[in-house]
Amino acid sequence: MLNFVPDPEAGLVELTRVVRPGGTIVACTWDYAVGMRMLAAFWRAAATLDPAAPDEGHQRLRTAESLTALWHGAGLIKIETAPLTVSARYADFDDLWQPLTYEIGPAGAYCAGLDHERQTALRAALFTELESPAGAFSLPARAWAVRGRLPGE
Repeated sequence: MLNFVPDPEAGLVELTRVVRPGGTIVACTWDYAVGMRMLAAFWRAAATLDPAAPDEGHQRLRTAESLTALWHGAGLIKIETAPLTVSARYADFDDLWQPLTYEIGPAGAYCAGLDHERQTALRAALFTELESPAGAFSLPARAWAVRGRLPGE
């Protein structure tokens, strides 16, 4: 959620305020630029149709290093990061596509905001970007987890 607040530093400082001394603060974020194949493919497809399309790959907090720096800046100690890798399985391309039309998250909001013709073109571009999957398929997805402790106790 820290990628979606106007001031992630202030958000984390507020978390440190409400957690007891010695307590742990944990978060994770998708590796938008490299490890989240579905979103990377979606935004590449969008850019082929609209060079001004946003791109979640440019989220500020998307690497172990960016999370470590944020946790360190908030005064947390014993900071650790680790990748969380999963595989998202889809029954077919429509299984992947349909949720993108529901205005969930930045990709969904972008997709849902398109008229029918542009949405159809985006669907075709994404299908091509994912190498035209036939039947069931899987896509890898990686997030970065970070945890740190507040000094004290």
